[in-house]
Amino acid sequence: MKRILVIYFSLLVSTLFAQREELLPYGNMDQWVTRHIKESAIIGGNTKLLYEVGPTKDIYKVEAYHNMGGSPWANSNVYAKVSGVVKTNTSVFKEKRGEGFCARLETRLESVKVLNMINIRVLAAGSIYLGEMLEPITGTKNPQHWVNSGIPFTKRPTAIKFDYKIRMSGAKNRIYRNGFSAEKVVEGKDYPAAILLLQKRWEQDGKIYAKRVGTMVVRYDKTTDTWHTGTYPILYGDITKNPQYIEDRMKIQVEERYAVNSKGVPVPIYEVGWADANETPTHMVLQFTSSHGGAYVGSPGNVMWVDNVKLIYAE
Repeated sequence: MKRILVIYFSLLVSTLFAQREELLPYGNMDQWVTRHIKESAIIGGNTKLLYEVGPTKDIYKVEAYHNMGGSPWANSNVYAKVSGVVKTNTSVFKEKRGEGFCARLETRLESVKVLNMINIRVLAAGSIYLGEMLEPITGTKNPQHWVNSGIPFTKRPTAIKFDYKIRMSGAKNRIYRNGFSAEKVVEGKDYPAAILLLQKRWEQDGKIYAKRVGTMVVRYDKTTDTWHTGTYPILYGDITKNPQYIEDRMKIQVEERYAVNSKGVPVPIYEVGWADANETPTHMVLQFTSSHGGAYVGSPGNVMWVDNVKLIYAE
């Protein structure tokens, strides 16, 4: 009788705490589109490779990329055409891992030589995210304007789970370098990060507003010699009194993000407050980045590897 009770209690506990893992589309990072883009002769005329998470394919045309095969992923690899000059940036790479692949995100200085004389250097962080890049990029001002951030999403996962590996640059401070102004020192260490925001969005007079439904932000401060699997809870509602709340990275409107409105125009997303804890989101923002400080800020040498991105649900 006692044995039966123990078995029954074990089954009850496992039922109460049962969880379901759901791999995001292309979240195993095993399929990639490879774009072969020839840059303009004035900057060398070399053919560069840009990698996109999507169905396995090679593209040899100089053209804007649109998410393929139902992939929700975009990244910081871009094709730009400024004043007729074709230029690319690659800071996200596909890398072999076991029988498949993973994503390698790097913070690096991109060097551009004009007519083999003028050397322009720009800091670029590696970032993959849910959404799309609005190519071709035609200017360097307000880089977020070219990012359609987030995807429609109406579920309520309890956590996110993914494999990761980190290499820190070792620098005490960051640098700001946009290619036009002088390099500046930005105080503070550079951290690779993972960011997940669940938002309830609405549009009014062409503007997009949002309330924050769910929050998960984690930063990494140590090099890991081996792969780790992290599982991070998503916090719902107003979390300002939660012990896990860290204001500088979790507050409302911690950074400006853009989305395309119903008229096809990219506009800022105005986060205006916290949603109720039991609210249903309309969109999910998810980003992995090798540097946390925004455009043109970081420490060259920071690297983040990401693989097997899953959402966890309570059954």
